[in-house]
Amino acid sequence: MAMEITQFLVAAQSADARVRTEAEGSLRQFQEQNLPQFLLSLSSELANNDKPSESRRLAGILLKNSLDAKDSARKDHLVKQWVAIDVALKSHIKELLLRTLGSSALEARHTSAQVIAKVASIEIPQKQWPELVGSLLTNMTQQGSPAHLKQSTLETLGYVCEEISHHDLVQDEVNSVLTAVVQGMNQSENPAEVRLAATKALLNALDFSQTNFENEMERTYIMKMVCETACSKEAEIRQAAFECLVSIASTYYEVLQQYMETLFQLTSNAVKGDEESVALQAIEFWSSICDEEIDRQEYDSPDTGDSSPPHSSFIEKALPHLVPMLLETLEKQEEDQDHDDDVWNISMAGGTCLGLVARTVGDGVVPLVMPFVEINIRKPNWRSREAATYAFGSILEGPTIDKLAPMVAAGLEFLLTATKDENNHVRDTTAWTLSRIFEFLHTPDSGFSVISPENLPRIVSVLLESIKDVPNVAEKVCGAIYNLAQGYEDSGASSSLLSPYLTEIIKHLLAAAERTDGAESKLRGAAYETLNEVVRCSNLSEASSIISQLLPVIMTKLGQTMDLQIVSTEDREKQAELQASLCGVLQVIIQKLSGTEETKPIIMQNADQIMVLFLRVFGCHSSSVHEEAMLAIGALAYATGSEFVKYMPELFKYIQMGLQNFEEYQVCSITVGVIGDICRAIDEKIAPFCDQIMALLIHNLKSDALHRSVKPPIFSSFGDIALAIGANFGRYVAPALQIMQGAAQVCAQMDTLDEELMDYANQLRRSIFEAYSGILQGFKDEKAELMMPYAQHLLQFVELVSKDSLRDESVTKAAVAAMGDLADVLGENTKQLFNNFTFCGEFLNECLESEDEELKVTARWTQGMIARLVHSS
Repeated sequence: MAMEITQFLVAAQSADARVRTEAEGSLRQFQEQNLPQFLLSLSSELANNDKPSESRRLAGILLKNSLDAKDSARKDHLVKQWVAIDVALKSHIKELLLRTLGSSALEARHTSAQVIAKVASIEIPQKQWPELVGSLLTNMTQQGSPAHLKQSTLETLGYVCEEISHHDLVQDEVNSVLTAVVQGMNQSENPAEVRLAATKALLNALDFSQTNFENEMERTYIMKMVCETACSKEAEIRQAAFECLVSIASTYYEVLQQYMETLFQLTSNAVKGDEESVALQAIEFWSSICDEEIDRQEYDSPDTGDSSPPHSSFIEKALPHLVPMLLETLEKQEEDQDHDDDVWNISMAGGTCLGLVARTVGDGVVPLVMPFVEINIRKPNWRSREAATYAFGSILEGPTIDKLAPMVAAGLEFLLTATKDENNHVRDTTAWTLSRIFEFLHTPDSGFSVISPENLPRIVSVLLESIKDVPNVAEKVCGAIYNLAQGYEDSGASSSLLSPYLTEIIKHLLAAAERTDGAESKLRGAAYETLNEVVRCSNLSEASSIISQLLPVIMTKLGQTMDLQIVSTEDREKQAELQASLCGVLQVIIQKLSGTEETKPIIMQNADQIMVLFLRVFGCHSSSVHEEAMLAIGALAYATGSEFVKYMPELFKYIQMGLQNFEEYQVCSITVGVIGDICRAIDEKIAPFCDQIMALLIHNLKSDALHRSVKPPIFSSFGDIALAIGANFGRYVAPALQIMQGAAQVCAQMDTLDEELMDYANQLRRSIFEAYSGILQGFKDEKAELMMPYAQHLLQFVELVSKDSLRDESVTKAAVAAMGDLADVLGENTKQLFNNFTFCGEFLNECLESEDEELKVTARWTQGMIARLVHSS
């Protein structure tokens, strides 16, 4: 029996904080003491048209929050709670939710649709609530069903399709859903709100429609309805129809040939004359086609023996009409266009699509674009000049160097002059285009660069002048300097052309980072990132004195951030951003100067002071800074080696804090990585801290509250710790190996059809093998026998992985290395085991045929280790 909770729901939204807190407490208590009744009461509230709209709104929110959460551990907990509720009571709740779809209140219907989908996501994969689809379809087919019921039913079908997998419905159900949805799109039979809901539902149902798209008659009917809907008089419905076409472009590319003429006409009309929201989707259709064709071309590389997926060359065929259409969009810039990344308009969409077209067809795009550039680049109207520059910059990736080089050589001086254009938009796009030129046409190491000793002084001079421009332009100039520096990264021991300019470049980047308007257009962050790249790519033999002079400057700046006056949240954020950037610069400087024996002493002399700064940064309590400071500490540990041990007593509390920071799990993950750096630096001197470190790591692995991405690095760190402390790892073997075996079992049960899950499974498997290798090698000199009870499990795990054709190359390498370590460390004791596991020879032979040199070397070593055992008397 549902309880009367209206008064609490209304009071929980009161302006009076005392009333609100009391009501929230009562609702929470009800939820904790009797969850089934709580959910039933909320459903009754939502379903009751006589209740106030605000109580129904909150009832819906609480219902959703009782079934779903962003955090995966919390979500699992909520699902288990729902599953445990009595079946009859759940049926009553579901009945109320379905009844709410007919409510006169739009908001209640909308919320109910979402809640039904959340319940469906739990129950349908478990083959429960089999009558749901039938109930929803009845709403659509019943004589005299009101329009608002059809609308909310279609919305529900869309949400359900979004929540479940296409494996969860049988084909008959899919057919019925599609029939209902496509009928809902019919213009002559349904009002606008029903057609909009139907079109949005189709977007989510497309994943389920493979079988229907294989059947030409059904496919043509669906395509006809989508194309007709794309011509509706309501812009919102047209936009939804084009969104369907975007999805169809990527999901059903193979079967589009017969519709492409119609689709070109539709998209072309929309791009040229429709509202921007519709035109953007029409351009997105062609971007999706490009993405598909680029993927297929990469797949089609002659090295792979696989048969490539069909490639219809739609872009190449459409090129003469498609490129002019896209070029036309470039002149539709917004007058007061903001230059931040989150702005998206028709001109940007057109330029992005043009860039994808260039990547798809290569040289073929150049003769179609260059006349547009030449005609417009000098026009008095800024829109024409900006469009020409944008077109030029967009086609720099894709065509061959032979095709681009003469054109860029001829245009470079013009672009350098255009950095002084009177119009902000033109200068912004010019700086972006220069950045792209340096990214794609400046690789001296490969023998080609548009930059020569003759034009470099002019280029540097222009960039350093332009970095003083308004923030949006200066930020793009930072990108150009970044790519310029990166081109000289592989100059090796030979002299770098950029070395004579380093002092000036660094000075200007620091000045850009310190500008009072540095927060605009993310200029400050860009300046520091570029400074890092300039240092990283510099020639150390020529730049060591410049970098060593930069070190105290950055240390002073970091010290000054501690004294900033913090009054508001904004002040705190600014301090955190500055500290994170400066820690990042210090990390790069430490890595660079510790790269040679000649320059390493510079770091050693400053290490104490640097460490004091990092410890003070930890005191400022901001997760983004903790990440950067921890990474820099990892670099310092590598640079200072065994000397680093003196910092451990003071640093250790922050390592513990990092390992316990589940909420900001990236901090936790980086802290785990730094433990590995410290182990390699101070070896056995880490031992006094290991009891607490291992206890925290094992606790983290057992916890459902920690983000799963942190768990693979933890296993790898077991190997780092074992290598550092050798036989002393003995006391941790039992708990560590028990949890490694459990994780190996989890890997075996993972759904390999889920791409994201497959990536995670590969990371997990690799890290478990790395842990085995590290622990085995750690015991090489003594206590090796401690690993004997786990030898069979390791080989079983390798065998399981060897049978998985979807495994990653890095997993194969780690598995082969772990087998070799097992034979090497445990020796004679494993002879019988290797004789029993007959898969080893076949697996190693497969690895020896790989094109990966590193894998072949590891496989040969492992083969030798096993052969030595098996053939010993």
